[in-house]
Amino acid sequence: MAEHCSTTFAELAHELGFSCEEAGGLVEFRNPFALENWTLPVLELTIVVGAILALWFAIVRLRRHGDPTNLVLWFGACAYLFIIEPPLYFPAAFGIEEHIDTMFAHNVFTVDFLWGRLPIYIIAIYPLMATMAFGIVRILGIFRRYGTLIGATCVGFVHHAFYEIFDHLGPQLRWWEWTIDNPINQPMFDSVPMGSVVVFAFLWPMSLAFCVQFFVGRHVDDGRHFSGVELTWRTIVIGLLASLGTFLLPLPATVIGMSSTTVRGIVYALELAVLAVVAGVVMVRQWTELRRGTATPPQYEDPFVQRFATLYLVVFAGLWIASLPDFFAAVDGETTNGDPTGNLWYTAACFAVAIASVVATFTVPRARPTPDTPVATAAQVPG
Repeated sequence: MAEHCSTTFAELAHELGFSCEEAGGLVEFRNPFALENWTLPVLELTIVVGAILALWFAIVRLRRHGDPTNLVLWFGACAYLFIIEPPLYFPAAFGIEEHIDTMFAHNVFTVDFLWGRLPIYIIAIYPLMATMAFGIVRILGIFRRYGTLIGATCVGFVHHAFYEIFDHLGPQLRWWEWTIDNPINQPMFDSVPMGSVVVFAFLWPMSLAFCVQFFVGRHVDDGRHFSGVELTWRTIVIGLLASLGTFLLPLPATVIGMSSTTVRGIVYALELAVLAVVAGVVMVRQWTELRRGTATPPQYEDPFVQRFATLYLVVFAGLWIASLPDFFAAVDGETTNGDPTGNLWYTAACFAVAIASVVATFTVPRARPTPDTPVATAAQVPG
């Protein structure tokens, strides 16, 4: 598909070590031991297995307890992905190349789609990250007590912590490369555009969580059952509206920062700070009151989310530890191989938030399920 090898993408591909013109077909398979470095197959395996398990347990939960929320979340995240990503990969094919040049290029992995643009792990990471963040917030009973909007804000907060651990590591390990001189990617927060830090790490999962809880989750909590047709159209609407929300939520930074990337970065940071403070205060308060017994214990449980979120943190801690020698040897934010480094202190803060969120789910009291609340208990491991 050489006709879609824009100059920018071809340059990024070359820097990552592959040829845009030779990246083949709708789907392509490679030897996992012949990738750029050993971290690529580790990342791919972790995310893909996690997404498959998330889908499996979402199906189990629906079949055993009549609760489709996780399944709608999973497919809603995929719907969002296929609405947002293709125009970013092929701006010329969508007629937007004059407004949006290539923003980034992924490296090639074991399985790639769309002529080297879409690694399979990117498809998997959307539903997996959404499942982990949404599940943690639901386990803590925040949706039931504080409502859809505050609950969705907390989902964005938790997702942000998990995602930025990944986001600040990827460029150094050549998982992808950003187009630094693209105005849309400015300003940069070390190796990560502020747009990624705020929009893709916080606002899109917040938008998705709001739509899922509004159209499905809150009704399931009240005991309502949906038909297959209802779930199908609601999932499609969720994907569409979540995409619209991702456009609307960053508007303050988009509009105010039109004439200055510095101003845009400041507004992004302020928006992130306000939302993070709200979510952080709510989550700490909820955990504290659950521990004291002054809040009603949540009945929802999700062992998969708790266990896989723990595994995710262990794997990424290992990847970060392995990258530290090159990180500390970097000069002016670049390793000896010329790869940009992320922000270690911000990543450490995100690790702290993510770990605290997971620990919180293990340390709150659980309500005993009653016969008249069949959908409030989590799916168990089959067998």
